[in-house]
Amino acid sequence: MALMKAYFFLLLAAHLLYGTVVPGVEVFFTEKKYLDWKGKKIGLITNHTGIDSQMRSTLELFVEHQGEYQLAALFSPEHGLFGQHYAWESVDHQKWKEIPVYSLHGVTRRPTSEMLKGIDILIYDIQCTGVRAYTYPTTLFYAMEEAAKRGIEVVVLDRPNPINGIVVDGLMLEDKWRSFIGYVNVPYCHGMTIGELAQLFNSEYKIGCKLKIVPMKGWKRKMSFAETGLAWIPPSPNVPEPDTPLYCPTTGLLGELQISNIGIGFTLPFKVVGAPWIDANEFAEKLNAQKLPGVQFQPYCYKPFWGLYKGIDCQGVLIRVTDSKIYRPVAVQYLILGMLKSLYPKEFMDRLTKKEGAKDLFCKANGTEMVYRILSEEKYPAWKLIDLQKEEREKFLEMRAKYLIYLENQM
Repeated sequence: MALMKAYFFLLLAAHLLYGTVVPGVEVFFTEKKYLDWKGKKIGLITNHTGIDSQMRSTLELFVEHQGEYQLAALFSPEHGLFGQHYAWESVDHQKWKEIPVYSLHGVTRRPTSEMLKGIDILIYDIQCTGVRAYTYPTTLFYAMEEAAKRGIEVVVLDRPNPINGIVVDGLMLEDKWRSFIGYVNVPYCHGMTIGELAQLFNSEYKIGCKLKIVPMKGWKRKMSFAETGLAWIPPSPNVPEPDTPLYCPTTGLLGELQISNIGIGFTLPFKVVGAPWIDANEFAEKLNAQKLPGVQFQPYCYKPFWGLYKGIDCQGVLIRVTDSKIYRPVAVQYLILGMLKSLYPKEFMDRLTKKEGAKDLFCKANGTEMVYRILSEEKYPAWKLIDLQKEEREKFLEMRAKYLIYLENQM
């Protein structure tokens, strides 16, 4: 209840300070220049996160406005059309209001010729988490590739990057590790909206898709999601709050290795790091001593309800972001990984190679094998990890500028 009240007041304060951001779907239906669909068959890629500023569902809006166009097919990403499925669940095809719903997170991850038969326009409206290692953007990029082969137009209804549009952190993606959880060579935290990413992908990867972006109104690059005034709809079960996306790149990679619990199976997903073999006070003291900007670490004890260390007392830290504009989530994650290795080398190394398949998923999420190699070989790996690829990120920022819809001088 306290969290709900706090979020309500954050929304109220954001509305008074900024007004409410108007997402792409709302702009799409209110500005006639985007309604070039007479006689067209529409395919809609969306899920439960597709809503406007009044919390009206994108699904319902497209049904409501049918007349001159036909909503011919729906396409659902990971977690399904209404978000009720777990990440590891394969989602089957179904129907909704007699409209076929094709799952793109089951046996098929790309729309097929049969699914796209007769479709004139593919429209995408899904809220992502702002990190590269997430399947929602990849679903869009797969759809763009398939649409380009068939001359189908793609329209992206833009939404906020929930972290913000200025934090760029983490490593680039090597081709060897390109996968469904990371498909485009951008940093782990890229600081772009999904519309900006689509433009980058279409051009840099020479997709040649007929692409249109419907931009938001009122969004500024420095905005946290709470400052947008929009309601937060959890894009997946473990991203429950509007600030959770800021923490996903802080501990998510650590979670792939199953070395410590990261709050999955507890009430604070991605916001805590703990294990039975950690000393909370020592861990917090050493982390705080590194003085990374925008973050503090509080000693914390808890007992997970399920998952890693279920029912076992854990000690560790509660992560508190003090300034999201200067905070570097992936740098903090590498600091945590490095400190665990330095303080608890036996426990860390026992678990680094323990879980079968963890290395492969960890490297795919990082986009490189360098991190795993440094963690395995270096005694004190933290700062070596943090300093990786500084030059590559600078080059990315130069390239990224060509695709930004919302300019820095509009902040």
